[in-house]
Amino acid sequence: FLQFREEPKPGDLIEIFRIGYSHWALFVGDGHVIHLAPPGKFPPLRESSEAGAPTGLGEVKRQLLMEVVGNCSYEVNNHLDHLYKPRPIEEMISSGKEMVGKKMEYSDLSRNCEHFVTDLRYGKARTRPV
Repeated sequence: FLQFREEPKPGDLIEIFRIGYSHWALFVGDGHVIHLAPPGKFPPLRESSEAGAPTGLGEVKRQLLMEVVGNCSYEVNNHLDHLYKPRPIEEMISSGKEMVGKKMEYSDLSRNCEHFVTDLRYGKARTRPV
């Protein structure tokens, strides 16, 4: 069945609803997003952080939105626009493209996919209060 959803524009944050958590990406146009893929394919830096959250090396990827979404649902969610001024779209996208292919430390608590995309959009690595 078809679902109505807001069509993303370049620079929009995309929240992808996975079972038990949300994954985040930055829409860059032409159906593509840039996102920090969590660890899995790379050797972990350590088994877990002191807080017990998984850590390791994630990879910044540019992929088709629908490839990242898979069977999940998603929405445009520029959730911090009321707190922070978004950077110019060209800056968000060029910063993201420069990161593609790089491996970065990943932690569920302090360096996750939401921190990555909010840093691209706002210049500040933030998450929503839980």
